[in-house]
Amino acid sequence: MREFFNYKWMFFLVLIVTGINANNSYSQSNNEGWKMLFNGKNLDGWKQLNGKAEYKVINNEIVGISTLKTPNSFLCSVEEYSDFILEFEVIVDPVVNSGVQFRSKSLAEYNNGRVHGYQFELDPSERAFSGGVFEEGKRGWLYPLSLNEKGRKAYKNGIWNTCRIEAIGNTIKTWINGVQCANLVDDDAASGFIALQVHSIGGNKSKDGKQIKWRNIKIKTNNLKKESWSQNPQVVEQSYLVNTITENEARLGWRLLWDGKTNKGWRGAKRIDFPKTGWEIKEGVLSVLATDGAESTGPGDIITEDLFSSFELELEFRITEGANSGIKYFVNPELNKGKGSAIGCEFQILDDKNHPDAKAGVNGNRTVGSLYDLITAEGLTIAGRKKVFKGVGNWNKARIVVKDGKVEHWLNNEKVIEYDRFSQMFKALVAYSKYKNWENFGQWPAGHILLQDHGNTVNFRSIKIREFN
Repeated sequence: MREFFNYKWMFFLVLIVTGINANNSYSQSNNEGWKMLFNGKNLDGWKQLNGKAEYKVINNEIVGISTLKTPNSFLCSVEEYSDFILEFEVIVDPVVNSGVQFRSKSLAEYNNGRVHGYQFELDPSERAFSGGVFEEGKRGWLYPLSLNEKGRKAYKNGIWNTCRIEAIGNTIKTWINGVQCANLVDDDAASGFIALQVHSIGGNKSKDGKQIKWRNIKIKTNNLKKESWSQNPQVVEQSYLVNTITENEARLGWRLLWDGKTNKGWRGAKRIDFPKTGWEIKEGVLSVLATDGAESTGPGDIITEDLFSSFELELEFRITEGANSGIKYFVNPELNKGKGSAIGCEFQILDDKNHPDAKAGVNGNRTVGSLYDLITAEGLTIAGRKKVFKGVGNWNKARIVVKDGKVEHWLNNEKVIEYDRFSQMFKALVAYSKYKNWENFGQWPAGHILLQDHGNTVNFRSIKIREFN
């Protein structure tokens, strides 16, 4: 009988321990093949770049201390890494911002040695973008957590957070406390150093002397697929591969709407073929070239040969200073055979700072990302956050989602417009706009997709679409 009770208690003990290990699996990694990047004693193997914030070793922790009037500071690994899995624990004072760089560089020929590259964001503010991927010193946000609401809740203020970065080939995935935050595909940088950031605080004395602490920093560079964690299918993949469909995108029904090489699938909006001049295809970029700055007085708009009704469209655009253009959908090229652009709903592309159209219309409803002349683009994903435009000369990402009458505009992965094209509100907006004379404007069952010629040089690439049943 005693042996039976001993066996029974041992059985329950195994169950309890197994449960504890399962619940804490995000903080436990097989130590085989892992290398500690921090020895717990000093900063051997690290060097400081850019700013002058202080880094100390206290109680087996690296402590970064915010400092007045110095730029972003980076404590960088001497060694560089390409493919790896990185784990660390971190706690950030909630009044400051931080991050961990990876595949990053500091080159004399690039901004006088400014550290640039991927950054695992550490954001204890209400924005809560911790675990998102930011490209320091270059393109800015690549994977903001406007794409992953659950991921925004992963980081916890006031406690140690366990973080993980998997950078394998062109795929980057992140986790905080076992919750997947980012799922990025990008091929901009293949290798570089790891760096611990203390963000600049300018002259803000209330943020002076605040601490960011890191510990248990370790990396693995071999047998990565075996160690890699499962992908959460609810964490959307965001790809920046140029004119390329990833395996996952293909599985979800995405296809290229422009092949990156020819004009196949496109024609002029007011002609049966593709314009002979004025549109250029070069090095994977489709460009409308500058003429006189007027609407469709040059080579003219181009449209898809196919019609679309329920879809998700994504592309990248790059504007020149003062430029104007647009992406139109539900276009009916038969409605306007005269002067001007073909008729359809428009995702406005504009240099808001330098083009006069930004001040025309009503309350900014002709600015970049807006539903042209109808609804003004504004930050809708994160309360109080303005729309994000990456500027003239930089690539910006546009996304248009149309499903069951509901329409969304997204600019650089953050929602800026949402409306119901069959609602009374939409009809009322149309009735007081330049589209009032077009019967059932925006409510047609299907239409072409259009890239606009407005007389300015504008570039497009990575044009892809998926259709909904």
